[in-house]
Amino acid sequence: MKINDLIKEKSKDPEFKKGLDTERGKLEAAIALYNARTDAGLTQAELSQLAGTSQKTIANIEHGENVTFDKFFSIMNALGRKIEIKVI
Repeated sequence: MKINDLIKEKSKDPEFKKGLDTERGKLEAAIALYNARTDAGLTQAELSQLAGTSQKTIANIEHGENVTFDKFFSIMNALGRKIEIKVI
């Protein structure tokens, strides 16, 4: 069975789907931060200084750890990026 087929099958379970959606959101935030940081040519340490946070916080977010909206918005603002939230 292909992974996409397995995910589709498992997603019929509301609890699995809820967990999958949560993890997908964290992954999307991680990718967005990584791409914005590398596009700016910054290391995690350089971004942490610019954003007034720790390098560990940047690393945690880029590894899919949970993050508050305030922290994520603050870091992206330090990168000169805007965030658009779409509820579907």
